Amino acid sequence: MADDLGYADVGFNGCTDIPTPHIDSIASGGVRFRSGYVAYPVCGPSRAAFITGRYGQRYGFERNPQYQTGDPLMGLSRSETTLADSLSAVGYRCGIVGKWHLGAHETLHPLARGFHDFFGHLGGGHRYFPGELTIRESTDAEGEAESYRTWILKNHTPVEPKQYLTNEFSDAAVDFINEHADQPFFLFLSYNAPHLPLEATEKYLQRFPQLTGKRKTYAAMVSAVDDGVGDVLTALRQADIDDDTLIFFLSDNGGPHLKNASQNTPLKGGKSDVWEGGYRVPFAARYPRAIPAGITFDQPVSSLD
Repeated sequence: MADDLGYADVGFNGCTDIPTPHIDSIASGGVRFRSGYVAYPVCGPSRAAFITGRYGQRYGFERNPQYQTGDPLMGLSRSETTLADSLSAVGYRCGIVGKWHLGAHETLHPLARGFHDFFGHLGGGHRYFPGELTIRESTDAEGEAESYRTWILKNHTPVEPKQYLTNEFSDAAVDFINEHADQPFFLFLSYNAPHLPLEATEKYLQRFPQLTGKRKTYAAMVSAVDDGVGDVLTALRQADIDDDTLIFFLSDNGGPHLKNASQNTPLKGGKSDVWEGGYRVPFAARYPRAIPAGITFDQPVSSLD
């Protein structure tokens, strides 16, 4: 799951200025959903609906939760069963890498919601460069802005990232696959990119000499995500489990085009809007064992399902 990725910012939806070959391979190797929808046009409620399979109105989750480590009610209700709860109960190893955004209190932590492994951050966004992450303990961050500067959590232990955060998350996802390739697993690779702040490494910026300004940085961030998806696909092939692994790719909501230069063409609006640009997103699935390659599906589908 990408974060704030525009509908028109992947090759399989017609993007021409940001190559996304690895993401596109999921669509070409399986099914491209032209009308893939999420339940909400903002991050937290969309992710809650995805992880529960239920609309947030049914359990009081209709706005982004604030970062409050002392509030057990600021997040996904404990009454809800998560996808990880259901899968762990039938023998799956469940891991999440990246953004959580479903509550920062200890009772709302991913390890309390059915996941066995967590490597990521609890809040709604994060800064990308290690030198900016100056708050070691997640509980020391006061509010959303400070939560962007915390160290990453490996389960409950603070870990100082050694590299650009998108790459750090991609490597952690590959490690999870390598460690658990011999058993059923569910991995939620939850990138915080290309969510603000717009930050990219020189390696990726150099890929887009024709672009300038926000679009250039945004493109570099998307390219880093695409490389990470490629690393994951390679890990699955090397473990000889790619044909028996169901992969979904989607964004949590539409791109906030006025802020990060994303594109939702031909849709109207973007993130936070009730127009289609807010909640109709890039959406593809690949499962060689059961899904023939090269399918385009035009009917509506939902992340709830």
